[in-house]
Amino acid sequence: MDTIQDYLNSGAKDIAPLLSLMLGKNQAQLIAYNDHCLSNEEKSKINKLISQREKGVPFAYISGTKGFYHLEFKVTPDTLIPRPETELLIDIALDLFNQQQHPKIIDLGTGSGIIAITLADKNPKWNITATDYSQSALNIAKQNTTTAINFQKGSWFDAVPNKTFDLIVSNPPYIRENDPYLNDLTYEPITALTSGRDGLDDIRIIIDNAPKHLNKDGYILLEHGYDQQAKIIELLSVDFINIKTFRDYNKNDRAIVAQIK
Repeated sequence: MDTIQDYLNSGAKDIAPLLSLMLGKNQAQLIAYNDHCLSNEEKSKINKLISQREKGVPFAYISGTKGFYHLEFKVTPDTLIPRPETELLIDIALDLFNQQQHPKIIDLGTGSGIIAITLADKNPKWNITATDYSQSALNIAKQNTTTAINFQKGSWFDAVPNKTFDLIVSNPPYIRENDPYLNDLTYEPITALTSGRDGLDDIRIIIDNAPKHLNKDGYILLEHGYDQQAKIIELLSVDFINIKTFRDYNKNDRAIVAQIK
């Protein structure tokens, strides 16, 4: 293969985005210059990228970035790749408070920082804390930050002892151990994906400890698996009221919000 068109015709997975990444051209430019002959150096680079993608390395890890909501985020194998389903949490959180309120919010298990950073970018006057037990993940989140955020290292609420908030939000691990779905996620950090035999170990920890970290009338907002909603409602019903459930863009049960009693 010599030209851009030769590679476009190759059928290689994500070949157009890979060519765009390697050549620094958008897809319209690839078409306009499709007769461009790649140099030996360019061929070597694109062939390496094709090989990585064929081995299953996610495109986001190859490019080093992934779009989420209205921002672009740096991602590495130390963090999960942002999913469009998680944008639902942003919409829900934004609807909980009006423009005159300056709530205190904590994003538990922030990873690359997508939830905390997006909320802070949309509402710079909000007081936002983000936590993660992984220093590597926090380093990435700090690089992604667009406005002031209080980053703390620690597992769930261990990172913020004696602190209280108006909203606790989290996209925690919620996949069952040994779930076949994990076979498609081998390049992402397993500790950010799985949570016990039923996938709810971390969600239980968050729900059980949330009441002592919430201000009066405070909220908890969680992302969860498509078949976990009924059990989470049961867990929340002990200390929470006004429980509302949400479906993602694929019509799967995906998020739940509740208010402290």
